[in-house]
Amino acid sequence: MNIPRHKVFISFHSGDNDYDPQFGQYWKNRFEKLFVERYESIVSRSVQDGDIEDDLAVETTRRKIRDEFIADATVTVVLVGPETWKRKFVDWEISSSITNTKNNPRCGLLGILLPGFPGYNEATRTYNPRQIPPRLYDNIKCDFASLHVWNENPDVVAGWIHNAFERRYDITPDNSRDLYRNNRSADQTGWQ
Repeated sequence: MNIPRHKVFISFHSGDNDYDPQFGQYWKNRFEKLFVERYESIVSRSVQDGDIEDDLAVETTRRKIRDEFIADATVTVVLVGPETWKRKFVDWEISSSITNTKNNPRCGLLGILLPGFPGYNEATRTYNPRQIPPRLYDNIKCDFASLHVWNENPDVVAGWIHNAFERRYDITPDNSRDLYRNNRSADQTGWQ
């Protein structure tokens, strides 16, 4: 397969354990291992708690994420686990990724449901949209982003990434939702 290389930013909820398959850090590490060995083109950075001061203005925070963490990426991959939709940094990373700025053009966007994702029905290929990040879902609805189920074939994933790259200027993203101010809790829907 002759697919061009793309620099990829990985957005995910890390969880507590780098080696436990219930947590996003495990899947990020696995994604990097599978993909980097084949294509060597991942910009692997994510915003962690404490990386950005909580009291900064929203626009300053978005600019810092875009210019300091996502710079040089052309596609953002959101690894979607059961708690990902709750994380403010995931919301901010998606928002910053799809914003076209003077210094950084917008990224393509796609989501990958991690193994064991709750609410995914493999037989019907359906999922509960309220269990994925709302901003990602907004962009799936307008066809700017795509959503896939975890796959360990690097050629398949490279195709998803290339398609996201191709769509980034053909379709206008939906970035109209208010940014999360804080992480969400289990009793919040994320869809307010």
